Amino acid sequence: MEITNIKIRKLFEEGPMKAVVSVTLDDQIALHDIKVIYARDKYFIVMPSRKNPDGTYRDIAHPINADFRYRLETAVIQAYNDELARAESAVEEIDSVTVE
Repeated sequence: MEITNIKIRKLFEEGPMKAVVSVTLDDQIALHDIKVIYARDKYFIVMPSRKNPDGTYRDIAHPINADFRYRLETAVIQAYNDELARAESAVEEIDSVTVE
């Protein structure tokens, strides 16, 4: 299964949740609401989930094996870092125009 598209839907500056992401697999299926989390000095992803009546959460969709989870997590975090770099570049560009 190939990851064919990753879209950063929303970025957050405050708190451990840094982004909400959608991923397309094999140009056939989309997974929405994957979260990029920064905690304990590292980034990781949390799959879409729902809250159970007892207050716990259960994943709606998730990778079946460690290899694909690693590939998905690596690709999502790379896309997040790329989006941060684009956002920072856009701010610098605006700041340079404002200063001139």
